[in-house]
Amino acid sequence: MRQILRLRVFSALLTSTMRSHTYIDSLGSASVMARILNGKALANEIQNELRQNIANWISLGHRAPSIRCILVGNDPASHTYVNNKILAARNVGIDAEVVLHDSTISEEQLISEIQRLNNDSNVDGILVQLPIPDGIDERKVCNAVTPEKDVDGFHVINVGRLCLDMPTIVPATALAVIEMLKRFNIETLGRNAVVVGRSKNVGMPIAMMLHSDKNHDSRLGMDATVTICHRYTPKEKLEFYCQNADIIISATGVPGLIKANMVKPGATVIDIGITKITDANGKSRLVGDVDYDEVSKIAGAITPVPGGVGPMTVAMLMQNTFQAARYLRDKTANLQ
Repeated sequence: MRQILRLRVFSALLTSTMRSHTYIDSLGSASVMARILNGKALANEIQNELRQNIANWISLGHRAPSIRCILVGNDPASHTYVNNKILAARNVGIDAEVVLHDSTISEEQLISEIQRLNNDSNVDGILVQLPIPDGIDERKVCNAVTPEKDVDGFHVINVGRLCLDMPTIVPATALAVIEMLKRFNIETLGRNAVVVGRSKNVGMPIAMMLHSDKNHDSRLGMDATVTICHRYTPKEKLEFYCQNADIIISATGVPGLIKANMVKPGATVIDIGITKITDANGKSRLVGDVDYDEVSKIAGAITPVPGGVGPMTVAMLMQNTFQAARYLRDKTANLQ
């Protein structure tokens, strides 16, 4: 009797955790809709953990971790993104400020500003909000940030260390995806994973971590078999690769790219794309790369847009900042 009771309790907990629900399809059959991977709730959980860890850090006599966000120009979307990052940082106990520059700033002046922050011992993390104005070399600017303070993980040294399965600062969106897979207990060992999109800041680092060897990096090693698709992948090949994938991760910014016929039953679908569209009623709304309404009837797990990877990206940026603060503290202690 006790064993039956335990099984019933376990079954109830499992059902609650999965957060799936049934629907009646067009033929009148009951089917199970996908488990919703709630990135907003998970991000709140991680930020609560960070808040406590940072409070403990400060109680040991350390100053609060600090981040400086360099914002160039007056792009409304960039200002919104930076403000959200500043609010999130302050919410967990990180000292955060915006360093605002006019769009007329030269590349030399911008790099000089970055060097000033590199040399400031009271600054742990530096973030340059992208995109930056035309005429300024984005790669040169990203590489101007010292690797230890590069909380975006865009410096060539950090990228190289990631590719070699070495400890490093990982781009926040890529880290958000990996953290979601881990915390939602999505198995990756030996699984087929398709990454749609090959950007150097998102698609590439996700693919690198998915196939990374856990024997080399126990924290990030995922040991999946990875296929990367991109704009020149023929439509029929994209469908083929996705149909055979256990995990699909899309980061293209093409609304509705991933359709239900491309997803095998039970697959995990992570949607990183986010695009503002105007619907048939003339209302603006945010959508992802995935046809969410239809794919959620096939997939085993799926992220919503908004409320999926986006909030987790901000949480991972805060985690990267705290990581940088601890590294710089240890580095300074070893030099004394």
